[in-house]
Amino acid sequence: MKSRIFQITTLLGILAGTLVFTAAPARCYEIHLTDSTGQHFFLTEKPVRIVSLVPSVTQMLFALGAEDLVQGITYHTTRPWYAAQKTIVGGYSFPSPSAIEALEPDLIFYDPFQSQRLKPLLSGRIPMVHVKTQTISDSRHTLVLLGKLVEKQENARQLVADMTADLDWVAAKMRKADLSPKRVIRLMGRDEIMTPGSDSFQNHMISLAGGIPPDIGAGAVVPVSRDQWIDFNPQVIYGCGDDKKAADRFFSLPGWKDVDAVKNNRIYYFPCDLTCRASIHSGQFVKRLFATIHGSALADETTLLQNNQVTQVTAVETDVSGVQAASVKQSRIHDFINKSLVITLNAPMSVLSTLEGFKHGVTVIGNHYIPPETWQMVHDQDLDVFKEQVFDVLKLSGESAAFVFTGADMDHLSVAKEAFKDIEVTVFATAGVDGNAMRTSRDTGGFYEPGTINLIILTSHRLTPRAMTRAMITATEGKTAALLDLDIRSSYARGRYRATGTGTDNILVAEGTGPAVLDNAGGHTKLGELIGKAVHRAVIEAVRKQNSITPDLNIFKRLEKRGIFLHELILEEPACQCENLENVLIETVETLLLDPLYQGFVATALAVSDEYDKGLIKNLDAFEMLCRDTATMIAGEPLQTWHPFVSDPDVPPVIALALNTLFNGAAAQNGGSL
Repeated sequence: MKSRIFQITTLLGILAGTLVFTAAPARCYEIHLTDSTGQHFFLTEKPVRIVSLVPSVTQMLFALGAEDLVQGITYHTTRPWYAAQKTIVGGYSFPSPSAIEALEPDLIFYDPFQSQRLKPLLSGRIPMVHVKTQTISDSRHTLVLLGKLVEKQENARQLVADMTADLDWVAAKMRKADLSPKRVIRLMGRDEIMTPGSDSFQNHMISLAGGIPPDIGAGAVVPVSRDQWIDFNPQVIYGCGDDKKAADRFFSLPGWKDVDAVKNNRIYYFPCDLTCRASIHSGQFVKRLFATIHGSALADETTLLQNNQVTQVTAVETDVSGVQAASVKQSRIHDFINKSLVITLNAPMSVLSTLEGFKHGVTVIGNHYIPPETWQMVHDQDLDVFKEQVFDVLKLSGESAAFVFTGADMDHLSVAKEAFKDIEVTVFATAGVDGNAMRTSRDTGGFYEPGTINLIILTSHRLTPRAMTRAMITATEGKTAALLDLDIRSSYARGRYRATGTGTDNILVAEGTGPAVLDNAGGHTKLGELIGKAVHRAVIEAVRKQNSITPDLNIFKRLEKRGIFLHELILEEPACQCENLENVLIETVETLLLDPLYQGFVATALAVSDEYDKGLIKNLDAFEMLCRDTATMIAGEPLQTWHPFVSDPDVPPVIALALNTLFNGAAAQNGGSL
């Protein structure tokens, strides 16, 4: 590794501070590179063991198709699903040098912010490269660079073209619709309202999306006073993740609640990997933000850039009895790409749907994906109106077609088949659990939106109405079992409870035309067993595809699903008055959680916490003994005192006890004055 990749100090014709490279045509692989810090590198072989400590760069490498080259990442990257198979080397703020070295990388992507932490590596034999991803323009240039480094140039060109096409589309749509810009602010903060500075890429994206961002001051993040808030009077507010805390705290107070966006409930939340990174999804996010800002105005046919029509048809292989053909049809509706699973039946039959009840004479069944860009528009104009538009584009009759609707991408469709002798069950599933998962009996409802987990069930036999109805219960049990097995958390109450569904799920069961008639689909029957197994497997796969959640989700993300972020747990000075320990403690605890031993300890606490919350565990003495022993093991000696570093009442008591174990052990290990 020393001989094939090495750092050089001088290269003629290279501009310092920019991404510049030259590839010599006389060799198979030879790249001269100057990174964003002015460091010069000469690579004579393609890197094959990459560690990426910058989530936006990791996203790019995965999107380029270079996932096999990436060996280590931070825990912030969880998409696509195979990110869970990569070694976690810590978080963005505190990556572990020893964990990085253990992977024997031949190239590391880092941020200068991490320089102090990575000092042992900076002067070593491993090239450490910083590439800019602070703006959309940076991202396009970086994609081209990475494409050459990993020999995926064509993929890089396509990703850049797609991003550019999205931005061009927004600009063209803005002109065609003759829309007036709206005042838009990105919500940030916890104890005070904050927003990105006027020179931030977030505000640039607001401008590109047909919005007017605030001009309060430059910098990564700036505070917003109540007077500035009132003077700006935002018409649209958006945030991500825990930004809801600031909304909950301030938007009921005088002044803060008296702006147009709050009064009209124009407050939206998006995935943080869209809002907080200038990366491969920047064009998609600008498009989504644009559609959210302008909503129903985009449904006007006079604003269309292209006609509503089917643009692509992809066959879905299936040998289900009673099915003539199945395909996913991609269509353009209101200039947005929609996707529909369309299953054509051999003969008219009855279906039972949670969306429409019993419907007879059905010849086509399906599941339609409503893209996130149009959720606000569909909400404004009503689902029934939109359904008519979908059927018109697909050239279907509302009388003979039975569809369910979803916000999960049809590219993530999962098909599972189970059989016993002559009985076959096929399940078509789409599933998304981010933002809408809930636990029935714990969470409250109050709105309707397109279904998130949708199931279509077909069998090789004919089902009676009784069997079709009973199949609904069995399928629901199979779906819930899948969510429990994946430890999907309710999106409410900070993920304290395990989810049983998403609150907007739909199931469609077809009558079938098989040779025999089945009258029962309960769990004791073979038909019920097959339905349960097929649904369980289909939902597991669909959630993996849509949300990148797998049984081996890392412990940091399992905590975050419960609304627990290590860097937010000890924001105030600990009761022990340990000076300057906050960052050291978080760093030490993050490093501990790279160890399978402590991962298992916290995972045990998560399981105990669920049972304790349900009242199935009433005495925690044994668990407390385990915590004391674990803290002693971390500290290297018995602890004389115990401090409540984690005192947030929203953190379940068992989990707080486990985290206090790690923090107390870490404090003693670092010489805290306990």
